[in-house]
This record gives sequence, C-alpha cells and structure tokens, in this order.
Amino acid sequence: MSDTPEPVDPALAQRERLLADVAALPGLPGVYRYYDAQGGVLYVGKARDLKKRVSSYFQKQHGGTRIGHMITKIVRMETTVVRSEAEALLLENNLIKTLNPRYNILFRDDKSYPYLKITGTARAPSASNAAQYPRMAYYRGPVDQRHRYFGPYPSAWAVKESIQLLQKVFRLRTCEDTVFNNRSRPCLLHQIKRCSGPCVALISPDDYARDVANAERFLQGEQQQVMDTLQAQMMAHADALQFEQAAEIRNQLGALSRVLHQQSVEDNTGAATRDADILAVKVQGGRACVNLAMVRGGRHLGDRPFFPVHVDDATTLGADSATDDSGKPSVSPEALVLEAFIAQHYLDGGVPPLLVLSHPVDKALIEALSLQCGVKVTAQHQPRDARRAWLDMCVKGADLRLAQLLAEEGSQQARTRALVEVLEIDADALDTFRIECFDISHTAGEATQASCVVFENHKMRSAQYRRYNIEGITGGDDYAAMRQVLMRRYGKLAAQVAKHAEDAANPPDDDEMIAKPDLRLPDLVLVDGGRGQVSMAREVFEELGLDLGLIVGVEKGEGRKVGLEELVFADGREKVTLARDSAALMLVAQIRDEAHRFAITGMRAKRASVRTGGSKLEDIDGVGPKKRAKLLQRFGGVRGVASASVDDLLTVEGISKDLAEAIYRALH
Repeated sequence: MSDTPEPVDPALAQRERLLADVAALPGLPGVYRYYDAQGGVLYVGKARDLKKRVSSYFQKQHGGTRIGHMITKIVRMETTVVRSEAEALLLENNLIKTLNPRYNILFRDDKSYPYLKITGTARAPSASNAAQYPRMAYYRGPVDQRHRYFGPYPSAWAVKESIQLLQKVFRLRTCEDTVFNNRSRPCLLHQIKRCSGPCVALISPDDYARDVANAERFLQGEQQQVMDTLQAQMMAHADALQFEQAAEIRNQLGALSRVLHQQSVEDNTGAATRDADILAVKVQGGRACVNLAMVRGGRHLGDRPFFPVHVDDATTLGADSATDDSGKPSVSPEALVLEAFIAQHYLDGGVPPLLVLSHPVDKALIEALSLQCGVKVTAQHQPRDARRAWLDMCVKGADLRLAQLLAEEGSQQARTRALVEVLEIDADALDTFRIECFDISHTAGEATQASCVVFENHKMRSAQYRRYNIEGITGGDDYAAMRQVLMRRYGKLAAQVAKHAEDAANPPDDDEMIAKPDLRLPDLVLVDGGRGQVSMAREVFEELGLDLGLIVGVEKGEGRKVGLEELVFADGREKVTLARDSAALMLVAQIRDEAHRFAITGMRAKRASVRTGGSKLEDIDGVGPKKRAKLLQRFGGVRGVASASVDDLLTVEGISKDLAEAIYRALH
C-alpha cells in the first residue's frame, strides 16, 4: 500500500477554515464582511450577537436562492467587535459607503441639496453700497458664515419658487452686486412690484433691513409673528398720519395672506416640529423607491425620490437573517430599505428633529442617529393631522415614481431584447448586454471630437461616456477620425483580451469583467454612419484581431428621413431595415442620438475655447477656458471684467484673491 497522503481539495480546506472562524466568533455586537476569491466585498452586516447572526448564514440550507449563491462565493470573512449596537450601525454605514458591497442596499451618495441664501446682513458696517442691501440667491455648495442659509430644499425649483414668493411679499433684490452698483434707474422687477429698488435709493437701508428681517423670520416658520409685527407697524404709521407708508405695509400684509392661503400644507403646532423630513418607501418588482419630502419652517417644500440598487439581494439577505422564533421574517423589505436610507443619508449629519415614516424602523437606529448628530431625533410612524397629510402625499409620490421607473425599465428591457433578436446575437444575460456607440463632430474641420457613449443594463451609463480630441488628421476627414478613436478605444483592450486568452490558467471571470468595464469588450459597437464608416471600423478590428460581428453601422435611409435607418454589418451580412415602430429601432435611435448630442456639446465647448482668442484674459496665467467663461458670463464681456474691482472678481467661483489681483493688474 502507498503511504502517499490523499490530495486535499483546496476549496474544501478553505471552507473548513471559514466555518472554524465562524465557530470562534464571540457573542458580542459588531460588524462582519464577506469576501470572494478576488478580494471583492460581497456583503457588510451588523449584529447584536456576531456568533448568532453569522452562524445563521451557514447553518441553513439555502439551495439555489440568492443567499445560497452568495454564500458559495464566500472564501473569507472579517469581523470588528464594537462596544454597542450604535457603534455597529455607524461602522456598518461607513463600510457600505466605502466598499460598495454587491449584496447590500446602496443609495447614491447625493446630498448636494440647494439652499436659499440671503447675503451678509445689512446691520454689519460696510464700505460697499450693495452690502447694505442683502440679496436673495439660489445657492449650492459649502456655506459661508458671513451669510444666512435656509433649507435644504429638495430641488432647484423649490428654491426658485420660494424666492419668487419672497419677491412678492418683501420685495428683496436678487441682482448681482456688480449690476446693483452700476444701475442708474430701476429694473423691470421694480416695475412689476417684485423689488423695492434699493439700487437707486427708493427705499432706505433701515426699511430694507426690516424687510430682510421679516423675510428671515418667515423662512424660519414665524409667519403669524411676522403678520402681527406688520399689523402693528401699519397701525403706527396710520396713527402718525403716514398713510403712504401704512398703505405699503397693508399691501405687504395682503400679499402675505394670499401666500399663506395658497400654501397647501402647513403645520403651526409648535416650533419644535416646524422642520421635518417625511420618508415613504415602496418596494415592488425587485426595485424600491424612497420618497423624501421636506418641511422647513412649517412649509412643505416638495419631495425627491431615491432609487437604491441591489434591493432584491439585500432584502432577501436581511429578511433571512432577521427572523422571529417561528422562522418568519421579523423585518419587512420596506423597513430594511428605509433603515438603509436613514443610515446612509443622515448619519453624516443634516437630520431634522422629526422624521415621519411610512414604516417603523429599529429604535436603535434613531438613537444612534441622535448620538451621532447631536440632535434629539424623533421618529413618528403613525402621525395625525397635518403630518398625516404630509405622509399621505409622500406615499402617493413614492407609488407614482416607482410605477414610472418600472414602466420605463420594462420598456427598455423590451427594446434591448428586440435588438438582440433582430441582430441574432446570443445574449444570455440581457442585464449585462453592453453597447458602445461612436460619433464624430466638427465644424468645417475645426475642433474635431469623437464621442463614445455606453448603454448597459438597459440604460445609458453617462459615467462611462468618453470624448476624444482628434488630432493629426486632415480637417473634415471623418473616416480618419473614426479610425483614430477606435484604435485609441480598443487598442489596449485588444491586447488585454489576447493576454487573457493566452493565459488560460487565469481567465477573467464574468464578475471581474462586470466590476471593471474597461476590461470588457462591448457586445455591440454602433457606428453612426454607412458603409464607409463601417469599412473603416472593419479595418481597425481586423488589425486588432477583434470579432467583426460586433460592428453595426447606422445608415440613413431614403431621403435621410428619421425612422428609415438601415443597419449595415461589417461581417458581410445583408442590410437590415427596421420597421418605423420597431422597438429595436427605437433603441438604436436613442443610443445614436445620445452619441450625437454628447459629441455636439463637446465640440461646441472646444470651439468656444478656441474662438475666444484676442481677449487679454487668455494671456493671464491661471485663467483657463472654464474660468474665462465664468468671468465673461458674470460680467457680460471683457469690458465688464475690466471694469470689475478685485472684490467683484472674488465673487466668481474658482477665483482666488491672488488670481483676482492678477486679473485686475493685467487688465489695468
């Protein structure tokens, strides 16, 4: 008999080590991370009891479910023990944002909400005439302590609506300081009673400061107090026989009353509840929508939808790991999505004192939120009166937004499937079907640019769009431009594909290709053009050793009419003419038009930067095309820039004090 030991299966040994690590976990609160063979993070979770929670994944039989699919990929695990569940919540949220796990609910980190800004108060002494009369403005970005900010607002439209409201009632100015300082007569806004005309001294600084203070109190929710103050001022002017001033305040009161009457939802029950966020969640068809409505100063400012990814996988995992004694899920998918949103959206700050929720959430999450943000946060699940009206509106909004998303996605999936069938492409995974489309744009050979847009997972992927500046060719030679962009786009990729093909022992798997789009050839390459452009693409692909079946040209039909396009193939197949109402044609037209739009906008921007020659601004170090465009837009031309002071130049985004002084010296 041979003494040679039986070979050990590496996968089995790895699994045994993983189960041993699970058995050694402590029964303490903490956070766990699962990793696959490539080092990618599969899932991040928290637990009151690490041993109990993590063991539950490996003790049950999950079969061919999503959980079972994930568990088969786990090769190692990391855990972090913390002191409390609140700390676990914070750590879990930070890791999810940093690592982007494939099986967690992920919300796009977008908290760049707009604000309504009222510039530095008139009560502060200043040598500038404009500074004595604060102005209202739409603002998005970091705050400056010299100004007052109100919000956040859910959309730019909500800010602009509030500005229009304040113009009607308090008639505050909205013009830039440079415009204010150079006016010699009232503007149109004064003529239509939307501005009190401080630029030409039609109102005193004291009276204007009173209007600013009332506007600020109104935005803070003190509507009734503002009306009482105005009423008292009107009566005082009337007693002093100052009837013109009394009439002005009477008109203000009338405008304010009309505004408050038009406000559909108000809450004047107390100062502590005037700021609130209303959150409603809807889960359906593997997708979810969290609708966030904002109430500030007792006024409902509108709503904003958020659509997370990985909903199906994450809710299945979360519900499976949170079960009661009977084995039924103790947490609904809606609650899991809502908790994920609250953690990812608010734990970094910016939470109001009241959250009105469509579904109950874990109390520990709200407690952790209060501790982290330093604000006592109250979560209300079954509100009454005005808050019930807020929640009903928010729930309806979530239903409508999710229904719209599902309808759009269903339409896009049908279009993708129709195109695959028409082209007879073997696409087993439609969700990862990838199309790249190219277009060339120039004006009489000037500022030639090529665009590449990407369609994947049934939608346009703007983050993967690319522009290519085309150089070293004869102006207007679209064929040479197409050759250059295809070589630049696929040259390195073809070499990588060849290398992987040679190294059969380590081929990239599908997960790696999906995680790194730059390593993956598209399933289809659309070229905006007929046989000439397709022939050029064919030459490039033959030179690179790539599959000619990937190339499809979109050729204009008879009379170049929309809807009569024909598809031209590089591998010798016959042309395909699609019906005008074909879903496949709709998708081709959508992608082709997006490539054209992207190329046109890039070409125009480049051409504009080329044609601004002759301006002294181009000779100033540190002033590139973007800053030059902002300066010209702010001051209306080079002459306006030349007449601006250093302080005026500093108001332009991206202009530092040193650069402002350099610009001023160069133009004087």
